[in-house]
Amino acid sequence: MLAAMPPTPPPTPDPGEPRIRDRGDACPGALRLHSADDGRLARLRLPGGRLTPRQVETLADAAETLGDGRLSITSRGNAELRGLADDCGAELAALLGEAGLLPSPTHERVRNIVASPASGLDGLGAADVQLWARELDAHLRSAPWAAALSGRFLFVLDDGRGDVARLGGDVTLVAVRGGEAELHVGGRAVRLAGSDAPGAALAVAGGFLAAAREAGTGAWRVRELPEGYAVDPAESGVTARPVPAPELPQGPPPSPGVLGPAALSVLAPLGRLTAAQLRALLPADEVRLTPWRGVVVAGAGADRLPALDAAGLITRPGSPWAGVTACTGRPGCAKSLADVRADAVPGHPGGLGHIEAPVRPVLPVHFSGCERRCGHPHGSWTDVLATAAGDYLVDGVPTPRTALPEAVTAARTTR
Repeated sequence: MLAAMPPTPPPTPDPGEPRIRDRGDACPGALRLHSADDGRLARLRLPGGRLTPRQVETLADAAETLGDGRLSITSRGNAELRGLADDCGAELAALLGEAGLLPSPTHERVRNIVASPASGLDGLGAADVQLWARELDAHLRSAPWAAALSGRFLFVLDDGRGDVARLGGDVTLVAVRGGEAELHVGGRAVRLAGSDAPGAALAVAGGFLAAAREAGTGAWRVRELPEGYAVDPAESGVTARPVPAPELPQGPPPSPGVLGPAALSVLAPLGRLTAAQLRALLPADEVRLTPWRGVVVAGAGADRLPALDAAGLITRPGSPWAGVTACTGRPGCAKSLADVRADAVPGHPGGLGHIEAPVRPVLPVHFSGCERRCGHPHGSWTDVLATAAGDYLVDGVPTPRTALPEAVTAARTTR
C-alpha cells in the first residue's frame, strides 16, 4: 500500500487559482491587516529573516500586548502576529516603526527576501549573502516602481550551500566561488560579478513587471507569465554571460544545535514562538528567522542550548517536533476542517506520539486543514490533509485520527 501512495501535491502556493489575475493582490502586510476567525493578522517582511535584539523585544511586546501572545514564522522566514484587535493598526504601526521594522510603508509588502540563514556565521558558503539581502532591500525601497510587485514575489539568495536555492524564488541568486554569482529567473541563468548581484536581481524584477504588463494577465509571479512572455536578463539591462543548462544547488537546512563557533540553530514547535520564547533567544548579536520555521541565533554558544531547550524550543535533530509543521487550522481559520495544530502535537491522541524521532533523514510533514495547504514546505514532504469526515488523508491514503502516528511515520521514511 505504501508503494502506491501518490506523490506530494505540486508545491504551488496558489492551488486552484487561475492564471489570469483579475483582482488586486490582497496579501497581508504589517499595515494591511487580514481578517481571520481569531482576529486580525499582520505579516512582517524580514529580509534575510534578520532581527536585531531590540526588534526581538518589540515583537515579543507586540505579541503579548496586542496579539495572542505568539509569533508565527512563515515558510519564507517572515513573521506573523495573530489575534490582533480590529482597532490596533495605528498602535501596531507605531510600535513597529519605532523599532525599524517599517522602513518603507509603501514597499513593506514587497520586501520578500529569503537568504541562507547561516551565511557568514559557520564558515560555509561562497559569500555572505546576508549582506546581499540588505543591499537588495535598500535597492527595493529606493525604487518607486518596485512597490508594484506582488506581495508574493520572492527573491531567494543562496550562498552556494543549496539550502534555500530551491525554495521557489521568482529571482534566485546563488553565490559562486571566485566572487561571482549566478542569477536564475524563469528557467534561465546568467553568471555575473557577485558585487553586481543585488542590483541585477532588482533589474530583472523590473523586467518581470514589464513582461506582466505586456501579457495583460495580471501575473504576480514569474511562473504565471503566459507562454511567449519571458524575463530576459539582458533586456532587463543586466550585463552577464549565459549559463548553459542551469541547475540550482540543493543542500540540507541547518540542523538544530550548534552552528559554527558562535551561533545556534533551533526550531519553533509548529512554527510558533511564545513571547517568552522570543525573549529566551536573547542576548544575541542578531536573530534570523528561517524558512523552516526556525531561528538562527548569532552570538550564542553551546552553553545556551540547555536554556533554550527548557524554554520549549527544538534544539535536537531527534526531537519528535523536528520537521513537523501545520497551517493555522481551527479555530483561527474558517476554512479549516480540523484543529490540525492539536492533532500534530506529539503525544496527542491523534498526534505523532511520544517516541523520540530518528536522527536519520526523514521527510518534513505538514498538517493542513483544507486543500489550500497553506504554509506547506517546498520540495518533497508528507501531506496530512484533514477531511470533512473528521479523519485525514496521509499522502492521499484515508487514515483515522487514531492511526496518524504510524501512518505519518511510515510515509516520512519510505519515500
